[in-house]
Amino acid sequence: MEKKKFDFNTIIGFGLIFVIIVWMSYNSQADEVKEQAKAKQAKVEEAKTTAASAKEIAPIVTAADSTVLDSVKIKQLTGTLGSFAYSATLPSAKENFTTLENEFIKLKVANKGGQVSEVILKNYERFKKNSGQLVELIKNNNASFNLELQTKDNRVLNTKNLYFEPTLTKVGPNQVLSMKLKAGANEYLEYKYVLAPKEYLVDFDIHSQGLNTVLNTTKPIDLQWDLKTYRNERSISYENRYAEIYFEHNDGKIDYVGQGTDKEENPEKISFIAYKQHFFSSILLTKTPLVTAKLHSHNLVIDEKKDTIFTKQYKVIAPLAFTNGELDYKMNWYYGPTDYKTLKKYDRNLEKIVPLGWGIFGWINMFIFIPLFGFLSSYMGFGIAIIVFTILIKIAMSPITFKSFLSQAKMKVLRPEITEIGEKFSKDPMKKQQETMKLYNKAGVNPMAGCIPALIQLPFMYASFQFFPSAFELRQKGFLWADDLSSFDQIAKLPFHIPLYGDHISLFPILAAIAIFFYMKMTSGDQAMAQPQQEGMPDMAKIMKIMIYVSPVMMLIFFNSYGSGLSLYNFISNLITIGIMLVIKRYFINSDKIHAQIEVNKTKPKTESKFQKKMREMMEESEKQKQLQKKKK
Repeated sequence: MEKKKFDFNTIIGFGLIFVIIVWMSYNSQADEVKEQAKAKQAKVEEAKTTAASAKEIAPIVTAADSTVLDSVKIKQLTGTLGSFAYSATLPSAKENFTTLENEFIKLKVANKGGQVSEVILKNYERFKKNSGQLVELIKNNNASFNLELQTKDNRVLNTKNLYFEPTLTKVGPNQVLSMKLKAGANEYLEYKYVLAPKEYLVDFDIHSQGLNTVLNTTKPIDLQWDLKTYRNERSISYENRYAEIYFEHNDGKIDYVGQGTDKEENPEKISFIAYKQHFFSSILLTKTPLVTAKLHSHNLVIDEKKDTIFTKQYKVIAPLAFTNGELDYKMNWYYGPTDYKTLKKYDRNLEKIVPLGWGIFGWINMFIFIPLFGFLSSYMGFGIAIIVFTILIKIAMSPITFKSFLSQAKMKVLRPEITEIGEKFSKDPMKKQQETMKLYNKAGVNPMAGCIPALIQLPFMYASFQFFPSAFELRQKGFLWADDLSSFDQIAKLPFHIPLYGDHISLFPILAAIAIFFYMKMTSGDQAMAQPQQEGMPDMAKIMKIMIYVSPVMMLIFFNSYGSGLSLYNFISNLITIGIMLVIKRYFINSDKIHAQIEVNKTKPKTESKFQKKMREMMEESEKQKQLQKKKK
C-alpha cells in the first residue's frame, strides 16, 4: 500500500478556515456588545424619565433604599398594584418595625403587611428554669395576618406583601399606632393598634377610606390568620394535649375545633377566635360578628423526640363585608396567659376557653375550687396550698364518707342472713330477691346508701382532673423536689422509652399509687362483703381483688407525664381518706351496736315507701307471669 505524503496545502487550508472563524466570532460579539450597550442606555434614559415623575420609589418586593428603580420593575409594580403602587413611593416601603410596649407585653408591628411580627410576654419564661428566655408567641415568621383584596379590574392583592406607612402617637397613657396602606394621599386601608398600660388586650381597628373606587366592594374580602404555635412547656405531649382552637359563635356559645392531625369547623356569627396553647393564647375578637369562618387545626407533634419546637398549626379564613363601600371593623388582639381570672376581667366570655369541665364539674371548679385555691395560695406557697386545699375538701366530704362506711358496715352485719336467704331460695331467684328486699326493709337498711355517697363525691374527683391541669398559678412554681407543679416531677431519666409510661420517673405518681393501693386494700374486703352475690352477676370479691392492683398501675402509667400538682393532690387525698376511714372505723362504727340496732329495727312496724311498694308489685307481677308460662308448658 502506498504511503500518503505530508501535504502543506492542506495545512494552509485548515489555517485559513480557523482564521476566518475567529474573525467572524469576534465581529459577532462586537455587534452583540454594541446592541447591549444601546439597550442599556435606553433603559437608563427611560428610568431617569420615570424617576423624575415617580421621585424616590423603593421596590415593594425588596428592602432596598434605592431611589431609582429599573423601568421594568416600575412597570411590573404599577401593573400589579395599580393605585396601591402609590404606597411604594413612601419612605416606609422598606423592612422596618414599630414597637408598642407596656409592663406586660412587647409588640413589634412590621411595615410589611402592617401586621404583628413579634410578641413577647415580659413576665413569663419558657420551660427551662432560670434560662431567662421569655415566652414569645410570635417570632421568626410563625404568624401571618392577611387581607385578600380584589381590585375592580379582577386582580388579587395580599396585604401581607404590601408596605404600610406607620404613625405612632400617644393619646393620654395609651400608645396609638396607625398603619396605612395608601392608594393615594387620601385613599388608604388602615390598621390601628391601641395599647394601654398594664393590659394584654390591644385594640385593633380595620378601616378603609376612598377605596371603593379601587376595590371591588360588592363581594366580601377574605381575612386570613395563621399561627404556628411554639412549645413553651417542659412536656410537649402534655402541652399539646391542651392546645386547641376555641371560638364563640351564635350569640355566646363556646366551642372548639378538637384534637387530631387535621380538624376543621365552619361556625357562624363568630365573636372571637382563640388560638389556645396550654398556658398562653392568641385571640382575635370582633365587635361585629364574622358571618362565617373556616377554622383548621393541624397537629405538628407526630414524634415527641423529633417534633420539639412547635405544637399546632392554626388557620382561619373569614369574609369581611364592606359597609357603604368601606371596611369598618372594631377588633381586639389578646396576647397573654390562659389564666381564668385574667381572662374573666375583660367580660367577653374569654375565661370559657379554660377547660374546667361541663355542667356540675365546671360549677364546682368556678364556684368552689378556683376561689378557695386562690385564697389559700395568696397566703402560702403553692405546694402547701394544694395540701391545705385537699384537707379542706376531704373534711367537707367526710360526712358523706361516714355515711358510705356506715352503710357498708350495716350490709356486712346482714351478710350471714342474706347468705341464708340465698341458700334457701337458690332455685327461685325471684323469691330470693323478694325476701332479701323484705330483710332490708325490716332492718332499716338501704342497699343503695353506700353507692349514693360515692356518686356525690365523683363530680369533685372529676373536677380536680380539670382544675389542676388548667391552674395557671401552678406554672413554674416548685414544691419539694418538683420544680414545676404544672409539669411532671422527674427524679430520674431513663435511657430508654417505655410505651405509655415515658422516658422518665416521676415521684408523686408513685406515692399516689402506693396510697391508693393501701386504701383499696383496706376497703375492698368490706365492699365485697357488703354486696350480696346475685345469681348471674360477676363476683364482686374477685373484681375488687383485681382492682387493688389495676388502679395503682393505671395511676403510675397515666400520671407519670401529668402535672405534679394533680399527683400531689391525689396522694394527699388518698392519705386523708385512709386516715378518715381508720378514725370512723375505730371510734364511730361498732359492729355489735349496729347489729343490735338492726335487731331492734326488725321488731318495729314498717311502712313501705312508694318506691318499695312499686318494686314489690313489679316483682310479684313478674313472678305471676313466670308461673303462668310454666303452666302453659
